[in-house]
Amino acid sequence: MMRTRPPLQGSFGAVASTHWLASSSGMAVLERGGNAADAAAATGFVLHVVEPHLNGPGGDLPAIVRRPGQPPQVLAGQGVTPASATIERMRAEGIEHIPGTGLLAAVVPGAVPAWLALVRDHGSWTPADVLAFAIELAERGHRVLPRVARTIAGRADFFREHWASSAALWADPAPAAWDVIRNPVLAETYRRLADAGRGKDREAACDAAIAAWSEGFVAEAIDRHARQPAMDSTGAAHAGLLTGDDLAAWRPTWEDTVAMPWRGTTVHKAGAWSQGPALLAALGIMDPLLPDRAEAFDADLVHVAAEATKLALADRDAWFGDGADLSRLLDADYLAERRALIDSTASLELRPGALRGDPRLARMPEGAPATRAAGTGEPTRGDTCHIDVVDRWGTVISATPSGGWLQSSPAIAELGFCLGTRAQMLWLEPGLPTSLAPSIRPRTTLSPTMLVDDDGTTAALGTPGGDQQDQWQLAMLLGLRVLGLDPQAAIDAPSWHVTHLVSSFEPRTWEPGGLHVESRLGDATIAELRRRGHVVTDAGPWSLGRLSFASHEPDGTIRAASNARDEQGYAALR
Repeated sequence: MMRTRPPLQGSFGAVASTHWLASSSGMAVLERGGNAADAAAATGFVLHVVEPHLNGPGGDLPAIVRRPGQPPQVLAGQGVTPASATIERMRAEGIEHIPGTGLLAAVVPGAVPAWLALVRDHGSWTPADVLAFAIELAERGHRVLPRVARTIAGRADFFREHWASSAALWADPAPAAWDVIRNPVLAETYRRLADAGRGKDREAACDAAIAAWSEGFVAEAIDRHARQPAMDSTGAAHAGLLTGDDLAAWRPTWEDTVAMPWRGTTVHKAGAWSQGPALLAALGIMDPLLPDRAEAFDADLVHVAAEATKLALADRDAWFGDGADLSRLLDADYLAERRALIDSTASLELRPGALRGDPRLARMPEGAPATRAAGTGEPTRGDTCHIDVVDRWGTVISATPSGGWLQSSPAIAELGFCLGTRAQMLWLEPGLPTSLAPSIRPRTTLSPTMLVDDDGTTAALGTPGGDQQDQWQLAMLLGLRVLGLDPQAAIDAPSWHVTHLVSSFEPRTWEPGGLHVESRLGDATIAELRRRGHVVTDAGPWSLGRLSFASHEPDGTIRAASNARDEQGYAALR
């Protein structure tokens, strides 16, 4: 199996992320004596600056953290819906489905408080030190990625007509690829957070910065901003429901993972408020149908993986949600019941199981949003960001920040960023696990992964990709444990994903039998998948997945790998 990059090995530390400036910033923290928590936070704040089309301070953050000798824990930085967010309130706005852009879908922005909580609880640096890298890049400037420039160019006219604050921040003038761009307003926001904690010890400084965000100048500016109606993808202007009181009432939390043993490792995911348990279910469904070892991803293997994934994601769409009971999802009898539905042909039906009685799927909308000019809720190709960090002491972190991308809602002129739109993943239909309600977490697609091998090796991995995140990670896990590849080769191996699911983003549609594949699977494999009834889209040779990986072994060996697709993800290691 070919590799685009050599496998990286060291013993000091590693940072892998979706942008080289973020990875190098995190590695600089490790080199200066910081630990994995400090490095992950610094990396995350830099991603807000250099990948603003994929994440921002107004977004969300789930992370999985393992300290040496301790079980992994989930840092739940997914903010909740406003206290006034009810189905009746949304219906009063005259809408049928929560829009994917604008202000109505805004939830409490959780990323910044979560990064600061990580530093407070497990770090060694102060907020001022951790924020310094992002402040410098936002103030002095950095070379803008071609994809960022294309995103801004595609939205520039809309910004100028409807979102004047976004036009002022991003589109006047719109940058060309590799131009230097700056965001001095965001730099000042971060400087004020840092200043809130100066002169205090680390824990007190982090709490002071969180308070400045959740109860101070940031919450006040967000409250004012959300009161001003803004055009959204319904084709009308609506004010938001989010208030400063909503920010003040919420803090990130630490939670247990959902975990399952699989082929010499235990796979750890976030809970039912994420799509993460679907990866575990897919592995459990397909495992007895997989060979012990294979030489390549042939049609038999991809078919089984696709069919198991369809079943697992159908359960996601019927049963997952904040507070949902998934206790039976990974039981052997339930997995066997689901596995029995797989045969030699592709299913063209959505088939959730009877996990807790008769399943029920939401009624999906008919047609497209009212105006395409106002955009839809998903960024380009469902992308997000991802970070994996390992330090020399053996702490391992997997984090998937997203939301608050520049095209999601109008910029907050006072702060230099916009709010996220995660509530679009909820339904205005009562009685579902994902029905809109006050102060709940929307079911997020953000899905970091941690592996704890039987010998104690701990690995962090993940990818951007919306509904595809756990699917691309599944392909990597099959590469590692069925093909026997090293992490870099497993990332570089040809990938695939199904679109036979209820999209988590507006417009909430599905494609019966849809299967997107990289052409490197081979003509014969693709032809056989089509013969079996899959509706195959050839996505090109290098198009699916932006995975990264970092691990720590009991003897101190550290490994890292990153994705060459899109030419911007890098791992730094020593």
